[in-house]
Amino acid sequence: MRRITLGTAAVLCAYLVIGLGQAPAAAHDERPTRTLDGSGSVPVYRTEGPTLLVCKTDKAAFDQAITGFAPDLKAQNEALWTQCQANGYRHLQAAVDAANLPGTIIKMLPGRYQEEPSLAPAQGACENLSGLRKSALYKYDVLTLQQQLDCPHNQNLVAIINKHGLQIEGTGAKPTDVIVDAQYQKLNTIRADNADGVYFRNMTAERSQFNAFYIMETDGFVLEKTVGRWNDEYGFLTFAVDHGLYTEAEGYGNGDSAFYPGAASNINKDEGYTPPRYAVEIRNSYGHDNMLGYSGTAGDSVWVHDSVFTHNSTGISTDSAFPDHPGMPQNHSKFERNVIADNNNDYYRYHKDGTCQKPYDQRGYENGVVCPVVGVPVGNGVINPGGNYNIWRDNYIYGNKYSGFVTSWVPGFVRNDTAFAAQFDTSNHNRYLNNHMGVSEKGEAKPNGVDYWWDGQGVDNCWTTASDSVDVSSNIGPLPSCGSDELPTALGAKRYIGEPAGTLKMYSCAQYSLQSQKMPIDCDWWGAYAASTSERIEVRWAFGEAVVLGLLFLATFYRRLRRSPVATAGAGLVAAGFVLGVIGTAQYNALLEGIGLGLAGLGWLALGLRLRRVGRGALGWLTLLVAAFALLGAVDRAVVMIPFIPVAPSLIRVLLEVIWIPTAIVSLFLRDKSAAEPAAPAEDPTPDTPDPSSEPTPTPA
Repeated sequence: MRRITLGTAAVLCAYLVIGLGQAPAAAHDERPTRTLDGSGSVPVYRTEGPTLLVCKTDKAAFDQAITGFAPDLKAQNEALWTQCQANGYRHLQAAVDAANLPGTIIKMLPGRYQEEPSLAPAQGACENLSGLRKSALYKYDVLTLQQQLDCPHNQNLVAIINKHGLQIEGTGAKPTDVIVDAQYQKLNTIRADNADGVYFRNMTAERSQFNAFYIMETDGFVLEKTVGRWNDEYGFLTFAVDHGLYTEAEGYGNGDSAFYPGAASNINKDEGYTPPRYAVEIRNSYGHDNMLGYSGTAGDSVWVHDSVFTHNSTGISTDSAFPDHPGMPQNHSKFERNVIADNNNDYYRYHKDGTCQKPYDQRGYENGVVCPVVGVPVGNGVINPGGNYNIWRDNYIYGNKYSGFVTSWVPGFVRNDTAFAAQFDTSNHNRYLNNHMGVSEKGEAKPNGVDYWWDGQGVDNCWTTASDSVDVSSNIGPLPSCGSDELPTALGAKRYIGEPAGTLKMYSCAQYSLQSQKMPIDCDWWGAYAASTSERIEVRWAFGEAVVLGLLFLATFYRRLRRSPVATAGAGLVAAGFVLGVIGTAQYNALLEGIGLGLAGLGWLALGLRLRRVGRGALGWLTLLVAAFALLGAVDRAVVMIPFIPVAPSLIRVLLEVIWIPTAIVSLFLRDKSAAEPAAPAEDPTPDTPDPSSEPTPTPA
């Protein structure tokens, strides 16, 4: 990390004081996991090997289930039914327990599997099992691997633990022909733990208190043509994994996200811009009608491509914003050729009206209810808080009413890392390359609220935009560009601390709490219950700043400089600049903000110069400093982001304003220096007349 100045460190301390009082909440609690050695591989689908069958006994229901199948598939299922009635299993867990041969295939015939034996009350040592700790949010026990093995159904409907190379597939025509249903009675519908080589295909898992498919500490897995739906948290959660593949997967109706490849193997932490491989691949998949289509705390080395994320509250989030996840800070993921569109669903209303306080089975998840468990913006395409070395290339991002992208700083203390360097280790080296902003795949104009929202923090982030994008906009003004090599240009920005207003907004919006039902009224992330424009915290900040400074400016002008034409012009410029600045903030219009800063800066300049002329040197010099950084801020916001400076000019300007305010107040009560000094003797306006007697007598010629 580059050298940080002492002044920057002091500013950081002020930011930490704001945030340290707010303890971060874990997205979900996990036991400590081992670091995978990467020796595995993505498993390959098998058609031969030891095979076990799972089916029910209701022939009429089975015949109804296969009625619409193609003739060949129908005949295959009928033959499997006959075989399964003779020597098959009635529950998936029973087949898993019996799978003792390497490379076993379990085929599940069409039907709904509720795994009744797994619902029996815990017995013996499992009855009062105490884990490593209680989950902060859900109050369940975080169990060790051995406890999961000894008591597999305390939390899981189906448990696949310490079994390798197992392939489980449905034999229906589509994934919803085979359903494993937890009926909201278990945390996880299907858990595969330490299960290298596990392969799920053509099946659905649903209605858990937490996750439908949960794969943990596993090197090598595939989720193919699978559906995870109607869960309080995740459709698919994979954690501490490597060599993973999601393909043609679908998730919907989940309170956190459809897909969560969190804490994927951190194989590229020491790589630069070109990692040799990715730990998890997600392709041709569909995340819709969830709180998030995709989320990945410490989602390291994940490649997401040719997938669709629509009609969520937020399309994608990859972050470093929660503690106790291995692989922080998040790094080296790639998102390309995805559609991230129309993510405007407002599910916070279900908290507001009490729906989410009902028992799980009475909430109506199957009818479109989603109960949010995280605080994310309604109407947002992508959130990238605290990620590094991520690539966003050639995605279609449109119709998101709040923003296409949100990129923001996450200091290390948020994830319980208090090392000084960790406070600056995000959000760096991200590249946004030729994304189609505000335009659909068909070429239709469908603008986002603002295309790029950025708090201004980070080292060597850069942007390019596809030529078909529509009126590309940014809250922060001109964005640093990427060169033809897809790397930051030589003048790339290196900012270690975010813009004050942006950081304040992120802090306020992060105060959402599921436990206390707290929804900040000054944050516009919350859909129909969002703050109005005038209530938004950054608008209130800008308005309050304008009022306080404006009143003091006018008081100083009236007290000292009201007869000065230059100062009068300066007062007008400041007033106009403050008005434009507030309007620009309200409209996410960086150009207006920049013009406002420029006008205000010229006004400050006029005031400072005149204050020095009337003997107020200290206040005059301080005013000139404010003017200088206001003018630099205008250039930074409206023309080009100024390179080679560690903090934004706006931050220095705000700190100077904090000093200027009490200085100006004190100055108002000081007497004019001319009034305090003794009056000088009046001068005789009549010119001196020479004494004729003292003059020499002229000498005759």
